[in-house]
Amino acid sequence: MSFPNIQQSKLSPNRQAFPLVNKFIQKRKLLRVGVKKQNEVTVIDCGVQVQGSWEAGVLFAAVCLGGLAQVKIHWLDFSGFRWPTVEVVTAHPVQACLASQYAGWPIQNGDLTAMGSGPGRAIIHQGILYDRTGYEDYSKMAVMCLESEELPTAETVQYLVEELGCEPKDLYILAAPTASLAGSVQIAARALETGLSKLAVLGYDSERIDSGWGTCPLPPVARSNLNALGRSNDGIFYGSTVLYNLKDNDETLDSLVNQIPFCFSREYERPFIEIFEEYGDFYNIDPLVFSPAEVWLCNLNSGHSFHAGVLRPDLLRNSFGM
Repeated sequence: MSFPNIQQSKLSPNRQAFPLVNKFIQKRKLLRVGVKKQNEVTVIDCGVQVQGSWEAGVLFAAVCLGGLAQVKIHWLDFSGFRWPTVEVVTAHPVQACLASQYAGWPIQNGDLTAMGSGPGRAIIHQGILYDRTGYEDYSKMAVMCLESEELPTAETVQYLVEELGCEPKDLYILAAPTASLAGSVQIAARALETGLSKLAVLGYDSERIDSGWGTCPLPPVARSNLNALGRSNDGIFYGSTVLYNLKDNDETLDSLVNQIPFCFSREYERPFIEIFEEYGDFYNIDPLVFSPAEVWLCNLNSGHSFHAGVLRPDLLRNSFGM
């Protein structure tokens, strides 16, 4: 798999995300977020020590996608189950989802491990999806997104400054727990990325992917981060729909589409929390497990579309505590 070479492009995820980061700073009271300086680094709390908001979650997700995608929340019907949903649309799915949003960087934060994602990953190729690529985002400023129960410690902040090779004043860190309003939104916004990651694990050529559109139910905030992790992933496994425009031959796409949805996994119908507890660690889980519920592949070469997967509102209701 290779990323298009956008080293000098204006589509740098870090530079594209910066105006969105500024919105957090300028509208902190409206978004119910906290902003502070830590050793000159700007840390934006989206739900650790503050309440946060769904609006902050939408902006968090947009930042995580490197400013290269539209993120919206609205109501949607999931096969008879009407519930709020997060929608992501992008004309740059590889740069937005794989080069930026993919949570491929476990970061030690005190006694805890934070899931690191966001544009900063594109600077240092952090995560297995960067293997064998020539992609790199040269940016003076860096933006990191942490899924974390705690704000970054002084040691974590210094570690990120050194790893990203930027001046402290040019680093911006967003943090939100899984069990928070913002955390619920930003994880639901990962359905499109989940499908792309599955395609990458299957060895599909990402340069054939033109654009993408994904929807995923927005889980209600759970009582603990572990339960929130279960709900958010169940939302993707049993409630998400992703659509990709690609340029390929019909035979390839017809064969490929049945390998992507979660209903073809050996873990199908199990709640994610059971899967997580069996593996013991998020990053130990077989990458093939992470899959959207429903997939559409639309061939721009032929005009034909291919579909696989199914939504399971019954399992969503159970996971969401109804």
